[in-house]
Amino acid sequence: MRVSDATYQRVALEDPEGQWELACGRLRSKPVMTTEHNAVIRELGHQLDQQLDWSRFVVSANTSRVHVSTGSYYLPDLCVLPRALERRLRERPGTFEVYDEPMPFVVEVWSPSTGDYHVEAKLLEYQRRGDLEIWRIHPYEETLTAWRRQTDGSYDQFVQRGGSVQPAALPGVTIVLDRLFD
Repeated sequence: MRVSDATYQRVALEDPEGQWELACGRLRSKPVMTTEHNAVIRELGHQLDQQLDWSRFVVSANTSRVHVSTGSYYLPDLCVLPRALERRLRERPGTFEVYDEPMPFVVEVWSPSTGDYHVEAKLLEYQRRGDLEIWRIHPYEETLTAWRRQTDGSYDQFVQRGGSVQPAALPGVTIVLDRLFD
C-alpha cells in the first residue's frame, strides 16, 4: 500500500528506532546491519569528525534523510551536510529532518541484509539529486567505489582498495581506507 509523505513523516517521527525510509511510496524499515557494516560507518565518522570544520559541516550517520526525485526518502548510512542547512531546519523546532539540496558527501555501505539492490538503487538516486561525492563501501571485498560529480553534471567513477582517499567535495580531508577495514 502506498503512503503519503505526511504519513511517512508521522511514522518516522513516532518510531525513530525503526529507521524508516519511503521508497516509491512504500514504507521500509532499514534492517539490522552487520558488525562489519557498522564498524566501517563508525570509523569513517571518526575520521571525518577529526578533520572537518565543525562550524561548516555536520557528520550524520543514519539520522539525516534525503528526498529524491522519485518522491522517496532515504536515510544514508552516512552523509556530510553543510551546517547552514541544519541551522535552517533548527530555526523551526520540531521540523522533520529531511534535505532536498545536494549533499557534499554521501556514503552507503554494502551489507548482506540489504544486498546490492538496495544500495544500487539509492546510489542512482543520489546521482539524480546531484550529490557531489557518493561512496559505496564494501566491507567484505574491502573496496571503495566512488562517484564524483563533474561540472557538466556527469559522474566520474573509480574503485580503490586500501591506501588513502581525499574526497574532492571535502577539501583537506583524507580518509585512510585500511583503517575502515581493520
